[in-house]
Amino acid sequence: MLNYIIKRLFALIPVLIGVLILIFLLIHFIPGDPAISMLGEKASKEQVALVRESLGLNEALHIQFIKYVNRLLHLDMGRSIMSKNPVLVEISQRFPATIELTIFAMFFATFIGVPIGILAAVRHNSWFDSLCMLGALIGVSMPIFWLGLMLIWLFAVNLGWLPASSRLTIGVELNNITNLYILDSILQGNYKALVDSFKHLILPSLALGSIPMAMIARMTRSSMLEVLKKDYMRTAYAKGLKNRVVVLKHGLKNAFIPIITVIGLQVGILLGGAILTETIFSWPGLGKFLIDAIYKRDYPIVQGVILFFSLVFVLVNLLVDLLYITIDPRIEYN
Repeated sequence: MLNYIIKRLFALIPVLIGVLILIFLLIHFIPGDPAISMLGEKASKEQVALVRESLGLNEALHIQFIKYVNRLLHLDMGRSIMSKNPVLVEISQRFPATIELTIFAMFFATFIGVPIGILAAVRHNSWFDSLCMLGALIGVSMPIFWLGLMLIWLFAVNLGWLPASSRLTIGVELNNITNLYILDSILQGNYKALVDSFKHLILPSLALGSIPMAMIARMTRSSMLEVLKKDYMRTAYAKGLKNRVVVLKHGLKNAFIPIITVIGLQVGILLGGAILTETIFSWPGLGKFLIDAIYKRDYPIVQGVILFFSLVFVLVNLLVDLLYITIDPRIEYN
C-alpha cells in the first residue's frame, strides 16, 4: 500500500509539470496587459513600461518561466499583481468557501442520486425507471448557468424564500475561525448565522449538484442492474432474506465501486472550481476568484489557482483509489 501511494505521488510530478507549462504559455498569450489593468487605460506609455519592468514582464518568456519554477520549488507561488498578497494566502482565504459549497452540493447529489438509482434498478423497465432516467438525462444536459438563473428567478426574486448571492446576509455577525461558515456557526453557537449561511448555500448547492446527481443516479442504476443478475443475489433471495436486506447489504455493497468512482471524480471536478455557479451566485470561492483574475490579467493568481486545482483533483482521485480497499478487501495494490 505504501509503495503504491509513493508511486502515485511521484506520478504527480510529470502531470503538474505539464499543467504548469501549458497554463504558463496560455496565460501569456491572452490578449491584454496586466500593467494597463493596474494603471487604467489612460496611463502613459512610460508608466506602463515602468510597471512592466517592476513585474518582470519585459523579460523573455523562458526567463520568466525559469524564475517561476524556481519560486515554486521554494513553495512560493508569487504575489498577486493587483493585491500584492502572496498567492497561497489568497487561495487559503477563498478555498474554504469552495469546499463548503462542494460538500453541500455532493451531499445533495449523493443522497438523492443513489436512492433514485437503486429504486430505478429494482423497478427496472417500470414507469418509475423511465421517469428517473428521463430526469437524469435532463439533469446531465441542463446548463448550470441556466438552472442557476432559473433558481434565482423563482426562489429569490419571485417567491423571496432564499437569498440569491454571497455567503451571509449583511448585518449577520460571525467570527471566522475556519472560514467554513456552517462549522464556525456551530462552534460559536451562533444559531442566527447558522440558519442564514445554510439558506445562502441552498440555491448554489442545488445548481452545482444537479449534474453530479444525474450522473450518480445513472451509474447507480447501471451498476445495480448488473449486480442484481448475479448468482449470489438469487441465493440471498432463496434464503428468504427481506428485499431491503438483499438490495442494500448484498447488492449495493458490491455495486458501490463504480459509484464511488463517479462520486470521487465529481468531487475533484467541483473542488477544482465551480466557476459558473460561483460567478452566478457571487459566491466568493476559488472559481469566481479565478475568473476575476483572468479579467485583470493577474498572471500569478491564474497560474497558482489552476495549479492548485490540478493538485487537488489528482489527490482526490488517489483517495478514491485507496477507498476501494475499504469497500472491497479483495482488492490489493502491488
